[in-house]
Amino acid sequence: MHTDSAELRARVDGSPMSRMQWSAIVVCMLLNVLDGFDVLVMSYTSAAVSQEWSLSGSQLGLLLSAGLVGMAWGSLLLAPMADRIGRRALILACLVVAAAGMLGSALSQDAVQLGLLRVLTGVGVGGILASSNVIAAEYANGRWRGLAVSLNVAGYAVGATAGGVITVALQSSSGWRSVFVFGGAGTAMLIGAVLWRLPESLDFLLTQRSPRALDRLNELLLAMKQPTLEAMPDRPDTPAGPALTVRQVLTPQLRRNTLLTWVGFFTAMSTFYFVTSWTPKLLVEAGLSAAQGITWGVWLALGGIFGTMVLGLLAARFPLKHLLVGYTLATAALLALFIPAISTYGLLLALGALIGLFLNGCVAGLYALALSTYPPEVRATGVGWGVGMGRIGSLVSPLAAGGLLDSGWGPGQLYLAAAVVFAVGGLAVHAVRLSSRVPR
Repeated sequence: MHTDSAELRARVDGSPMSRMQWSAIVVCMLLNVLDGFDVLVMSYTSAAVSQEWSLSGSQLGLLLSAGLVGMAWGSLLLAPMADRIGRRALILACLVVAAAGMLGSALSQDAVQLGLLRVLTGVGVGGILASSNVIAAEYANGRWRGLAVSLNVAGYAVGATAGGVITVALQSSSGWRSVFVFGGAGTAMLIGAVLWRLPESLDFLLTQRSPRALDRLNELLLAMKQPTLEAMPDRPDTPAGPALTVRQVLTPQLRRNTLLTWVGFFTAMSTFYFVTSWTPKLLVEAGLSAAQGITWGVWLALGGIFGTMVLGLLAARFPLKHLLVGYTLATAALLALFIPAISTYGLLLALGALIGLFLNGCVAGLYALALSTYPPEVRATGVGWGVGMGRIGSLVSPLAAGGLLDSGWGPGQLYLAAAVVFAVGGLAVHAVRLSSRVPR
């Protein structure tokens, strides 16, 4: 019997999850662990790096933003390639780039070299994330898609938590360079995990036909405990012609949601990376020890793990947009309360965990929202550009914070500004219009 692509997708969405589907989601989560480790390792080692090379606040801000510049480039320039050459192929290539950049960072002789290698690492990580989040969503069935995306984003918090623990252990005995060696080795090991347990995207095989597409599709269907096909399904409705570009996510049907999603990602990630990049150092300047600053970062990350998990479970019962608006308001309020609580360390840790819970939940929800906005044939491009806009915000905020601190701003003013920026993102999310015609 002939099956078209929409029927096949609906069949997968309505079927129980197989072991292969869960294992693919786990590998995608591990790829997000790389993101958490990579970003926070620079934050956690910033005090030691700054001391070794006598960096000013603005110079350190540039160094903290270098990896984020690379991630923005990776998301904007490489993610559309995943819609042409395949999500899995792009992930493998980007893992090689990220591993090389991480290992090279350990050999840096000055801040310029380290900054350039951080850009290279970021390019690889940025290209990985758009594709891994898409694959995780595509291999989840309809019931567990929200949880799959949340688990994927929770990988960031796991990596951030591990980064704090590992940094304290390695930096105290072997110096900050050893932390980058560890990260590079772990990134290289993920190449084997992808080759072993991460299949190519199902929707990519349906939209981009290769000579062996039917054989590869049937192999996936067997692993998912689905009936095999005698012929390729009808191609989904997708424009014929040249390779997909960002213009297709700016068509009249998608433009409104695309622009609003870009605002949401920009504001959320600019706030997120300001908090994660600068807070450990600001706490040290406020009188806490370096270990206490890193411990706060670990509590932030632990809160993030629970925040993304809780959002994924709640999204199965409540509208995602409503949850995101609630998470946004809670985050803005907690950011405003943070600096007044700085004199009480126990309260500071509790607020860190709560900020991590709601802030990471917002980022997870934005990924899920973007995945729900775009049809399969432009999904990697749409999500990649959304993440890329977020990365632009993430690289601007550490730079802006460094400049504002040098000009006389205090931590309280910075956190209040972050709260306002985050609230603007909540308004953008509230204005997104979701259509039931877009596959979820």
